[in-house]
Amino acid sequence: MKTTNLRAILRPMLRQLIVLPVLVAIMGMLHACGSASGMGKAAAPAAQRFTATYVLQQGGSVTIAQAATPGLAGATASAPVVKLERVNDSRCRIGAVCVWAGYISYSFTLTGTDGSTSSFVLSDSMPNGKPSVTQNGLTFTLAGVEPQAVPAKNEATPDYRVSLRVSNAPSS
Repeated sequence: MKTTNLRAILRPMLRQLIVLPVLVAIMGMLHACGSASGMGKAAAPAAQRFTATYVLQQGGSVTIAQAATPGLAGATASAPVVKLERVNDSRCRIGAVCVWAGYISYSFTLTGTDGSTSSFVLSDSMPNGKPSVTQNGLTFTLAGVEPQAVPAKNEATPDYRVSLRVSNAPSS
């Protein structure tokens, strides 16, 4: 009877002596796996605020270097590119008889760091037009145009130079 009682007492103790260290080891491995998966992933740095002004002519494009995303494992960084696709000047030319004043607008294409493209139009005189728009976290604002004067009736269409302010801060 003594050996039966002794076995009955020792069996749960042995089980606990084996199971407890195994559970601790499993928990330790799970913790290590969780910690290792986070290694090499530094917290994403807060995007540094920037504002830059670019001058574009129709068909011209510019790389927005300040908005570049770092490349992975030796790959080069990629940056968005904005292109002035078209200047639409429907303003009434000097010396012409018109039924409306018209407006000038600027059509842009933005190519993102992932290769996706989006288009937007800026204008400070077009009905329902906006002089500022936010696309892909970047704010594009008309900063000026040269020449500003409306051309005369018989003049050739000017080669417009559009100043575009780009920032990663929301428009105000």
